[in-house]
Amino acid sequence: MTRRLRLTVATAVIGTACTTALGCQAPNSASARPEPPTIAASPAPPGTSESGSRPASPGHLSRPASSVPLAKPPRRERRTALGEADGAVPAGVTVFDDTVPGVANLDPALLRALRRAAADAADDGIRFYVNSGWRSPAYQNRLLREAVAKYGSEEEAARWVSTPATSQHVSGDAADIGRGDATAWLSEHGAAYGLCQVYRNEPWHYELRPGAIDGGCPRMYADPTQDPRTRG
Repeated sequence: MTRRLRLTVATAVIGTACTTALGCQAPNSASARPEPPTIAASPAPPGTSESGSRPASPGHLSRPASSVPLAKPPRRERRTALGEADGAVPAGVTVFDDTVPGVANLDPALLRALRRAAADAADDGIRFYVNSGWRSPAYQNRLLREAVAKYGSEEEAARWVSTPATSQHVSGDAADIGRGDATAWLSEHGAAYGLCQVYRNEPWHYELRPGAIDGGCPRMYADPTQDPRTRG
């Protein structure tokens, strides 16, 4: 056996032994590459979905639409501010202040009588301030509601505040005069100008009674509830 033949036989024997014992692949075998090993997926960490994204937190979960409509909050009463245009009189206003509606909207005959009396009272160092004069119906109604809240009942409130339909302030036929020295002066001299206190419980409330100039002021009512004009 020649040397080349012996080398070929030896190589074949070694290759056969390697393939049988070790699973080796003989040279010049199929050239297909071995498949990569399959790696088992590790379990998703707690709190993570299988897709790898975390589930939405409870605060972000979509809520099913309710079939019951939400109740609307109670509607609050809208209160419109009432000021001088409705008859509110600022402090310090006198019977001569024509720019204030509470004075300017008084009955002209009543206003003239008040100004004549005020001019004469000024000689005694007394000024006639107007605490309240003409009032709009809305302002009178608010005063009435406030009186009910203050006195606890409509019956008691009626002794001090009339309804918009019966108030002499709304018609411009009454003025509340201040201060104490002015009402004291009117109590003594008012009849000569036709100015009379009408309600015994309201020494500031004056109305025009032309007949008082000759015959004196009529008897006063105890309070507005005794006045037939307020019972309409």
